Amino acid sequence: MKDKIAMAVITAALAIAANAQAAETRCGWLENPTPANWWLEDAENTWTIMTQGEDADAVDGMELIPDISEHDYVKTNGNYGYACACMSVETDGKERITKILSFRQLALAKCRNDKALKFPG
Repeated sequence: MKDKIAMAVITAALAIAANAQAAETRCGWLENPTPANWWLEDAENTWTIMTQGEDADAVDGMELIPDISEHDYVKTNGNYGYACACMSVETDGKERITKILSFRQLALAKCRNDKALKFPG
């Protein structure tokens, strides 16, 4: 009986683990050039967070991103622009951030000095 319970617990834990997405740390240019358009460009990819129109529903965790214009930030279009940030996220493995777990805004110099990053624009 004990073995059956232990096996059931292990099976359930493996099923949960298989369905859980692994958190990824992504650092780079966080861009918000126009309303409801957000993406993060890191050394590997451009990760879409949300786009205006059909994808305008906020990604889970979007509320973790504060007003980026209150810190080290470049204004490019009225109230919109870009900043340097690190985020713990879940992705679809291709091009979309599907969930934001944490957010930390960095000094612009951190991204400017990272030769692996393309300059935003």
